[in-house]
Amino acid sequence: MSALLPLFLLILGFAALILGANWLVNGATSLGVRAKLSPLIIGLTIVAFGTSLPEMIVNIFSCIKGSPGLAIGNIIGSNTMNILLILGVSAMIFPIDVSKVSIRRDIPAGFIATLAITLMANDFFRWTSATINWVEGIVLLVMGMGYLWLTFKKNSETLENSENLYDSETPQELPWSKTVLELVLGIIGLYIGGELVSRNAQFLAVSWGMSEGTVGLTVVATATSLPELITSIVAALKKNSAIAIGNVLGSNILNIFMVLGVSSLIIPLPFDTKMNQQLLILFAANAIMLTTVFTGKGRKISRFEGLILTLGYVAFMLFSLYN
Repeated sequence: MSALLPLFLLILGFAALILGANWLVNGATSLGVRAKLSPLIIGLTIVAFGTSLPEMIVNIFSCIKGSPGLAIGNIIGSNTMNILLILGVSAMIFPIDVSKVSIRRDIPAGFIATLAITLMANDFFRWTSATINWVEGIVLLVMGMGYLWLTFKKNSETLENSENLYDSETPQELPWSKTVLELVLGIIGLYIGGELVSRNAQFLAVSWGMSEGTVGLTVVATATSLPELITSIVAALKKNSAIAIGNVLGSNILNIFMVLGVSSLIIPLPFDTKMNQQLLILFAANAIMLTTVFTGKGRKISRFEGLILTLGYVAFMLFSLYN
């Protein structure tokens, strides 16, 4: 019975994170429209980063409160869920057509990001043992900035295909009062959600006899990936398949480069070497995703391939909990 209240507060925290991220994105998007940013730039920056805000806030609060073990597990679990479950479910709703831009830029960037944290966490660069420290965090942030620079550099090329890459609905300019209100509510929601999740996830990890990394891989990662899940499902229902995969790829890249980069500046992030198994699964998930793109007709992830990806996520969760 003693774990019921922390569990309820954890769920409440997740709800606050999701609502807060949604409000903040709405307010920031309105500001972007007022600043006369194109819908493409708004989608690439504000909306893409908005779906990664829950991971960012949870990691920051966990690091501040001395529970950095959640950080890496949260990102590995979230990225695996994004590829296997979210893409899988989206493809089962409507087959996903992958653009040439994503194949040339975003999918390779996802591989590079995963490889980077694997090498850093396993002491390849001999900074510290099984830890991502602030120096490596700066390297991740620089790589993230490089990815964003490359994205903007290729902006003219992407614009030619913008009708296929992004939602046809133009972002709306909200009244100033509503814009400010959504920004304020978003910040408050993220703060409260981050506080509740970080505190109660740590308590439940101890009471359930699980490591912080395992809680991050499973419970926290599943909840912080809900914005990506909702966004991709809605896009699939609208038959806008590129939004579904663009949301997943962009979130995965930002999760590693930006979220882990910022987190490691606060406190060194310890890495349980047992999670190398989960990192291998994440590599395999990226490889399977790339394979599905080039099998069958066209550059598509079919409904059957979506089912395979989804079953792969079920196996990943069972494996992580068993370990």
